[in-house]
Amino acid sequence: MTKTLLITGASTGIGKATAFAAAKAGWNVALVARSGDKLDAIADEIGDRALAIACDATKREEIAQAIAQTAEHFGGLDALYANAGTGANKPGIENGDPDEWHDMIHINILAVLYAAHEAIPELKKTKGHFVVTGSKAGRGHFKGSVYSATKWFVHGFAENLAEEMREWGGRCTVVAPGMVNTPFFDEPKPDKIQPEDVANAVMFAIEQPRTAAVREVYIMPND
Repeated sequence: MTKTLLITGASTGIGKATAFAAAKAGWNVALVARSGDKLDAIADEIGDRALAIACDATKREEIAQAIAQTAEHFGGLDALYANAGTGANKPGIENGDPDEWHDMIHINILAVLYAAHEAIPELKKTKGHFVVTGSKAGRGHFKGSVYSATKWFVHGFAENLAEEMREWGGRCTVVAPGMVNTPFFDEPKPDKIQPEDVANAVMFAIEQPRTAAVREVYIMPND
C-alpha cells in the first residue's frame, strides 16, 4: 500500500524538495503552507500523488483539518514532516524585536507541537514517523540568538517525542542542517547545502526498516 507523507512549509526550499523526493520514491504527499498558489503549482507538477492544502501551521484547528483531510484523501498518514520555520531579522537580545520573537516562537515551536499533537492519533494507526527540521543552531551556542534557542527546543522535543512514540512502534527524527541554499537567506548560497540534500536525509530516515530508528541526521556544507 502506498504510504503518505504530509509536509508543512512545502511551498519552497526544503519542503518543496522533499515533496518531489517523496513522490519520486512512490509516496503520496500532502503539501501544506500558506501560499496556496505555489502549492497548487507543485501539486500539478507532481500529479495524482500530491494534495495541496493551504494552511497556517501556527493555527491548531487548521493543521488538524489538514491532517484529517490528508488521511481521508489518501486513506491514512504514515509520516509528517514539520518543516515550516522562520528566523529573525534583528539579532541579539538587547537589539532584538520581541514581536519577531513572538512570531518566530509560534512557527518554530508551537507549530511543531500542534502538528505532533494532532498527527499522533493518525500516526498510531500506521506506526508512523514524525520528522522535524532542526538546525546546526540547535546544537551550538550563538551570541544572543533567539532563533538558535528555538532550535534547541526542537532538538530536545524531538528526542522526548521519540521516547513517547517508541512505546507504540512510532519513530521521530530531527534533521539538523547547517546553512541551506533556500529563500531563508537574501543571497543565494550555491556552495552550501542544497534543499535536495536535506530531502534525501528525510527520505533516508523515513524509509529505514522497522528495526532501526534514526533519531537525528546532522548535515554540514562540504565547502
